[in-house]
Amino acid sequence: MTALFARAALAMIPGAPHLPFVGPMVSGGGGEIPDLTLRLRGVQVDVRRVADYDRVCGFALKDVLPATYPHLLAFPLQLSLMTDPSFPFGAIGLVHIANRITQHRPIRGAERLQVDVWATPVESHPRGKQFSLRSEVRSGDELVWEEVSTNLKRGSGDGSSPPSEPGGLPRAGDLPATGTWRLPGDLGRRYASVSGDCNPIHIHPVSARLFGFPSAIAHGMWTKARCLAALEPKLPDAYTVAVAFKRPILLPGTVEFCEAEAAAGGIDFGVRDPANGKSHLDGRVTFT
Repeated sequence: MTALFARAALAMIPGAPHLPFVGPMVSGGGGEIPDLTLRLRGVQVDVRRVADYDRVCGFALKDVLPATYPHLLAFPLQLSLMTDPSFPFGAIGLVHIANRITQHRPIRGAERLQVDVWATPVESHPRGKQFSLRSEVRSGDELVWEEVSTNLKRGSGDGSSPPSEPGGLPRAGDLPATGTWRLPGDLGRRYASVSGDCNPIHIHPVSARLFGFPSAIAHGMWTKARCLAALEPKLPDAYTVAVAFKRPILLPGTVEFCEAEAAAGGIDFGVRDPANGKSHLDGRVTFT
């Protein structure tokens, strides 16, 4: 995916969409979301890569995929879509603000899968514009997994709350802390090595500073995966897990994992800053 990240970086050049030779290669020229669905057929996971992912995120090694792992299968298609010249926003600089995954049943590592990715129309957001990437995974004709990944393009907004903005999630600050995680400075690079997400804000303090961060920040999808790993013994085969990413986690750093007692309908959880109680991630698992 190095070439895709290079194309995404080209879009950061001021006026790149209007430059000869460069313009036809990059996204970010404005306009509407293209009516485009990308598909991969016959996808089979690399069990060694799954094991490496499990170790980085804290999952127990099993013969079924963690619920967050299919995101890695969809991510190359998502990046391909966002770097398509017809896409209205550049991929680098977008803010991942929310993610919802539904696992209809566990996926075994030996299954051959089909992955589809498309984007929803642009919506207004109080801080700019937002859109969602929709991903579906099928085994044969069976829908086994789906995801809605919502991204924000910062800019002038109209002050309204879009209907797709996650609501009703508990604040991590209102939940009891059940664990403390000390995160090393190289966590972004370790997760990038298993996920393929090499966004420079996660890789090194120097590259992160170019985008306004004082140090590298943890991947939001690592944080979500780490939460599910902590909850893993309590999760059924089928569930939906929705999170809102509230504040970046600076690396190295220390955070608290918080969770409420499991109820019949699901589990509320979150990640917060132990110094001030502010949320990094608010989340809920709903049993289906």
